Amino acid sequence: MPKDHSGPAREPDRRGMLRMAGGGLTLAVLTAGATGCREDDTADDGGSASPGSSTPPAKSEDGKAPEPLWTKTTSAQTFGDNDELVATRGRVIPSGAPLAALDAASGKKRWTLDGGAVPGAPLLLGNDTLYLASSEYDGTVGGYDPASGKRTWRSRLGKEYRQPRPIAVDDEQVYVIAEILEDDGSSHTNVIAALNSTTGKVAWKEQRDEGTKQNGVHAAVQGRHLVYTDFKKNLTVRDTATGKQVWTQKTTGTNYGFFAVHEDLVIIPQKQQLQAFRISDGAEKWSLRAEDSSTFKEPAVLDDVLHVADSGGTLWAVDPRTGKKIWQSKALADAGAKVPRQYVTAGGTLFGATDLDEKGGVHAFDPKNGELRWTFNDHTGDHHAWLVATDGERVFALHGEKLHALPAKPTH
Repeated sequence: MPKDHSGPAREPDRRGMLRMAGGGLTLAVLTAGATGCREDDTADDGGSASPGSSTPPAKSEDGKAPEPLWTKTTSAQTFGDNDELVATRGRVIPSGAPLAALDAASGKKRWTLDGGAVPGAPLLLGNDTLYLASSEYDGTVGGYDPASGKRTWRSRLGKEYRQPRPIAVDDEQVYVIAEILEDDGSSHTNVIAALNSTTGKVAWKEQRDEGTKQNGVHAAVQGRHLVYTDFKKNLTVRDTATGKQVWTQKTTGTNYGFFAVHEDLVIIPQKQQLQAFRISDGAEKWSLRAEDSSTFKEPAVLDDVLHVADSGGTLWAVDPRTGKKIWQSKALADAGAKVPRQYVTAGGTLFGATDLDEKGGVHAFDPKNGELRWTFNDHTGDHHAWLVATDGERVFALHGEKLHALPAKPTH
């Protein structure tokens, strides 16, 4: 039986990562109680032939991307946020309406939720649960089994709050931001809150400053700190036990709010600088400066290495603890190719997804030196950004409504 809790929106008596929303770190919104889960093991959804997991991996020649293991047309509705495509427990799930989970090996549809996900909303994974906000505007948040699509958890922030949107999760709590409703139905302020991930009860809630928005928030939990950015160029840290603000500071540019965390540091691009601040007190620990007036794009820490590209076409590998360069690669600049803004690693390869242009797509790099191995592009001309996710065996590339499964380690 699912845990169906409705914690009161009262002040707590104990402790219990948005991206561009409505066009932006995004939160997935789904009809509350919509159990429209259905098995769809046989119907094809308009994609290409779908080989099963026993199909040998596609071969790739040097410098040439492998052929997809399968390609499917989906209901995806995305704005390019990194958390609009997830892969877990044998399923790959793109944000869309209806929300549909595909079998990672074959591409066959395994379940759908008719309420779907609101475009620009993240798919938040944690505790083997997919957390989604309700589109019923009743102040609820739901947790779903990503393998089956069945609801396993539910919490209500309160009717005086509109559409609480999950932004981050840890082992104990789900963190949400919601609009505070006025008597006339309008909203001018918002609240950030923590919901207990077992009971659904409200652990704490804090009103944010007037002028802040509930949209455009990117967040991550590191230890006992909740770190987030917003479109007002704020970098803020709160205590996860109490919700109290530890520190906040203005950033020179949000770069759509993306940042990375590693150990006790938050690493954020600020135009020509990449800066690392200590999460506990906001002290700057190191900084890097891009060359030739280039600006840094979104960073990611994978396998204890910070990967980031700049607008000049340089791909950097950096020690996230010290800011020391491990290597720099000009391969993208030499090829006149678009730089990545999202990264995953699988099969001994670093994959980077780009915004769309003539030479955009999914790049495959040698993680030891940044050498460009190949670039995959479906040549559809779709204007949407590329997104990537991986289950370790396959790399999933979403471009508009097309979802491709690429072998993580193609044979030659």
